[in-house]
Amino acid sequence: MKRYVLIGASGRALGMFAKPLVKDFRDVAEIVGIFDINRTRAEYIRNNTDPNIPVYTDYDQMMRETKPDVGIVTTVDRFHHEYIIKTLEYGCDAITEKPMTIDEEKCNAILEAERRTGKKVIVTFNYRFNPYNTRIKELIKEGAIGKVLSVDFEYMLDTRHGADYFRRWHRRMENCGGLLVHKATHHFDLVNWWIDEEPEEVYANGTLRFYGPTREKRGERCSTCQYASTCEFAVKYHEDPYMKEFYFNAEHEDGYFRDRCVFADEIDIYDSMSVTVRYSNNALLTYSLIAYSPYEGWKISFNGTDGRLEAGEYHSGQNAGQPVNQIKLFNRRGEVITYDIRRIQGGHGGGDERLRNMIFRGNIPDPLNHCAGSYDGAKSIMIGVCANKSIKEKKMFRIRDLVNF
Repeated sequence: MKRYVLIGASGRALGMFAKPLVKDFRDVAEIVGIFDINRTRAEYIRNNTDPNIPVYTDYDQMMRETKPDVGIVTTVDRFHHEYIIKTLEYGCDAITEKPMTIDEEKCNAILEAERRTGKKVIVTFNYRFNPYNTRIKELIKEGAIGKVLSVDFEYMLDTRHGADYFRRWHRRMENCGGLLVHKATHHFDLVNWWIDEEPEEVYANGTLRFYGPTREKRGERCSTCQYASTCEFAVKYHEDPYMKEFYFNAEHEDGYFRDRCVFADEIDIYDSMSVTVRYSNNALLTYSLIAYSPYEGWKISFNGTDGRLEAGEYHSGQNAGQPVNQIKLFNRRGEVITYDIRRIQGGHGGGDERLRNMIFRGNIPDPLNHCAGSYDGAKSIMIGVCANKSIKEKKMFRIRDLVNF
């Protein structure tokens, strides 16, 4: 039986870790503490999982009193490095939500602390565990298209999900590194894992054109905005029982508003991005991300010496909800081979459940290296970090010039 503490009382902490651990992993895992500077949210997690879990607003007090084996870090991204490092220094392993951290200085500090303490960091890249993504990995590993020469990856966030990043703390680059770090870390990790190469050189463009201060009729937040009745982006989170209790009732402690206007002046992250990456064996990645699509999903193609593989998913819109996802393989004999992969229910296409089983139950074979550590976390975020630098300075950046792997 391992002892776990939750570091950061976020929605992710509740849904991904607290509820499943209490419900499904009682025989192998025990939550012995919940820490957050916002006691209201921490108590909400406790009250909706196990009322016997102690709540702390002092991290060090929690660590001294509970003596955990592992700390699960689910804070705002900018603080990940702080709590990962302190957790390692307390002699515990650390499990962290993606992204591992948001810039090269914090990344180097985590890697140094892991080497110094001898403890381990696990990064929860749940998309790897999705059966559809796993099948793509298997086909490439089996040589279905030969040596991978190039990858084209397009990701579309719709104006429900995408807009929400511009309401929350993610709207500031200093909090999350923007969508190229916070969101795209998933996608960069998948490409790194799929083709099993190391990213080396990054060049990017990015802009804020759809959200931000693009309209005059706007307020501070949707729940008090005089234009809410006519704004297509207005949300009524204050009327949702969960949102009201978890966020609105906690505002008095830290002043965090969950429903800020997506057209605010302070927004400084990008909503339109394009990135090119050169890998260690000269494979090329072309990646794009927008946060204002009419539908949500992704499309990818791998071009290899022996053919081409095409895949993708729709998460919202007219084509969403199909019972199967397809992978199409075009070989150089003129054949098209289609693989139908049944859609799995659950978070991230069934990835959340599979990741939890591997992390918390263990003793599960991992021939495809689904479970990710600090090296994987560093590689994925550093594509985004270099991309942000490239956008700002209009030049190419080399990852190994910034990070000491």
